[in-house]
Amino acid sequence: MIKERKVKEPIVAISKAISEGKSLEKALDLLPMDKVIQKGDVVIITPNWVKDKKPKDGVVVGPKTLKKLIQYVKSKQPGKIYIAVGSAGAKTPDVMKKVGYDKVIQDEEVEFIDMNYGPYINLELNHKIIKSTPINKVIDEADVIISFTQLKQHEEATVTASIKNIAMGWPPAEIHGYPKKNTGIHEDLHGFIRSFANKVPIDLSIISCDKAMIGTGPTNGMAVDTPGLIIASTDPLAADAIGARLLGFLPQAVCYLYGLYKDGIGEVKPENMDIKGIDLVEAEKIFSKAAYGKSDVMVDKEKFKDIHGQ
Repeated sequence: MIKERKVKEPIVAISKAISEGKSLEKALDLLPMDKVIQKGDVVIITPNWVKDKKPKDGVVVGPKTLKKLIQYVKSKQPGKIYIAVGSAGAKTPDVMKKVGYDKVIQDEEVEFIDMNYGPYINLELNHKIIKSTPINKVIDEADVIISFTQLKQHEEATVTASIKNIAMGWPPAEIHGYPKKNTGIHEDLHGFIRSFANKVPIDLSIISCDKAMIGTGPTNGMAVDTPGLIIASTDPLAADAIGARLLGFLPQAVCYLYGLYKDGIGEVKPENMDIKGIDLVEAEKIFSKAAYGKSDVMVDKEKFKDIHGQ
């Protein structure tokens, strides 16, 4: 399964509203969603369900906002919607039940696929350790892939956002173990994420900063309460580069992001993005104030920096 993204242009929406759900709708309305999702498409939504913790901890996405996302996708008249993810820190059904995702899936009548199990196809990867991995065969049905995750600092991956969410949410724990470290993925984590993203394009990236995480993420850091702040993009690299900037990282600080930029997968330079909604510098100020109590702990404090901080 190798396909082109639905929209190649790096269009980024940054929004803030009274609630995360309202902000999500606002952000998506700023994107060319009629091009991203067309009538009859099979849509896969992969939310971040890494562990059985509550959304208030900044670890997983909120059930109410996931419900809003499903309803928004339904408005585009897709042929089918799958919620497809494999938790790394706990059994996926346990995460579903503890957080309340099972009720959302039941109420919205969408199909759930546990990506930790088959039936499988084999996905070839250009990775020095993991040459290939089984992946649930639902990947072959997908017309549209949506990543929905929290923004987090990560003790190994530096930043976890839309790209890592798919790259670590899809390889099956049945093969790679819990937390997907048994076969060598974490021996070269950045290389694995890069190789996976080269094979599995993400059509819509949604990163919630409503409950982001700083410190020792992805599960044991400090939750940052930034009510309603959302990043959404047609380009996963652009989305993640903006998210990384909020956390204080330029692209080269995140090895897999810079590698994917060199691979031509997407854009990391804000000056080459079509940014809609909230200005990037304003978003940095909002996040800085929420995370550190000061609105000037940010990459672009004195001037808007280029890719190398000049």
